[in-house]
Amino acid sequence: MKIGFIGLGTMGAFMAANLQKSQYKLVVTDVRKEAAKGHLDNGAEWADSPKAIAEQCDVVFTSLPGPPEVESVVFGENGILAGAHPGMAYFDLSTNSQALMRRVNAALAEKGAFGFDAPVSGGPKGAESGKLAIWVGGDKAVFDKCKKVLDAIGDQAAYIGPIGTATVAKLVHNMAGYAIQTAMAEVMTMGVKAGMDPVDLWAAIRQGALGRRRTFDRIADQFLPGKYDPPAFALKLAHKDVTLAVQMGRELGVPMRFCNLTLEEMNEARNRGWDHRDSRVPMLLQAERAGVTMDADPARIQAILDADKG
Repeated sequence: MKIGFIGLGTMGAFMAANLQKSQYKLVVTDVRKEAAKGHLDNGAEWADSPKAIAEQCDVVFTSLPGPPEVESVVFGENGILAGAHPGMAYFDLSTNSQALMRRVNAALAEKGAFGFDAPVSGGPKGAESGKLAIWVGGDKAVFDKCKKVLDAIGDQAAYIGPIGTATVAKLVHNMAGYAIQTAMAEVMTMGVKAGMDPVDLWAAIRQGALGRRRTFDRIADQFLPGKYDPPAFALKLAHKDVTLAVQMGRELGVPMRFCNLTLEEMNEARNRGWDHRDSRVPMLLQAERAGVTMDADPARIQAILDADKG
């Protein structure tokens, strides 16, 4: 099986190298030929264009900065589409646009080829070590055939659903991370300004209930099933905690935009008469604003949590 790899930047170089370590025959290209030197020295072939790679490869990967580069590499004059052939599988490892990947998939389908959005998570260290999540959207049967190749790149390659769904998962994951990052900056600066050593503060809080639990596991108990009664911890009590934190920030002159917004969400929820519902019930306000209903089957949620324990 010949594997094509387009884009040998920080992430792509490591992922391509791991494919070589797994003894796959690699054909590579990049806007800078010098970026491929290590791969060529280890036996990879060079191709002058994405088209040339697509023509000779069974599986093609791209790792590119974003949608404009992917569009050019796929639809350009010497792009992947020009060289696509029946049965070829194309996986874009970039963080991309859902609309673009659907368009790519449809164009490839006309040639009997298959397109997948396959964004990764784990950063350069994960790309180097192979400790990467790879979320894949597209044809399930073709994904299954290519799973072994994906396993050479990351240890958590998972089929998410139809084309475009993996992009949704990646964007939700990244946006959550940066929103949490902003909130962390607010509360940590408040703690330090209140007189704590930052490392002592960090060492303490990471042993609390929030610190010990995987970030996204926190939404499994109330938000996903849409069940806020009976409460694990009442909104009225949580409101008191947040009020105290915001007051401390105000007294210290620390800007706390996210925390103040959190308090306003709690105030709105309390005005609904939800004092004695679970403290996560303000999340229901966002579900209402978005026009969605969260009512996941608790058994499905528990099965996922149990699988991690196994």
